[in-house]
Amino acid sequence: MVLQVRKTAASEAPRAWQRMLSGRRLDLLDPSPMDVEIEDIAHGLARVARWNGQTKGDLPFNVAQHSLVVEEFCALLKPGWPVKWRLAALLHDAPEFVIGDMISPFKAQLGNQYKEIEKRLSQAIHLRFSLPADLPDTVEKTIKRADRASAYFEATQLAGFDAAEARRFFGPPRGVGTITIKTLTAVESQKRYLARFQALMRALDG
Repeated sequence: MVLQVRKTAASEAPRAWQRMLSGRRLDLLDPSPMDVEIEDIAHGLARVARWNGQTKGDLPFNVAQHSLVVEEFCALLKPGWPVKWRLAALLHDAPEFVIGDMISPFKAQLGNQYKEIEKRLSQAIHLRFSLPADLPDTVEKTIKRADRASAYFEATQLAGFDAAEARRFFGPPRGVGTITIKTLTAVESQKRYLARFQALMRALDG
């Protein structure tokens, strides 16, 4: 028997979409808000490890749990912040449900192409959940501040950094208080992420 190998035409572009558990096909290069589902985001983020998995303990610290911390920190930094911006904080790493969590040194090497893909995914996610495609600079800065504060505690408690080194890379975590991180399972992180999303959406609709 002769095996027949299908040849790919030179003009045929490689597949750029990923099938989600919801059944959606999300085009990574030209994402549509209609193909974004919060269940897919929560499932994916709960299974993406922060710090490339280089953390202490039996469980990886996942992006869903990190996102919950960042949203909580934003509320501490900006009491009375509009619900839509807290939703944006919860979703700040949502593109990583399909592109993963790349550490900052690697992102810097990839440059603008990675940033453009991440930006288009972020815009589609924002539009899907009634947020502006591009957030105001003041909102971005607050979320980034909360993100760096979370990174400081993750670095010192989970990733092997000493306090001086963490302060050098992430800055001191001012305005958020001190937290003790207890790493959650993927299932628990997914559950809590979805619950927080639903609570914010109810508040937004109310």
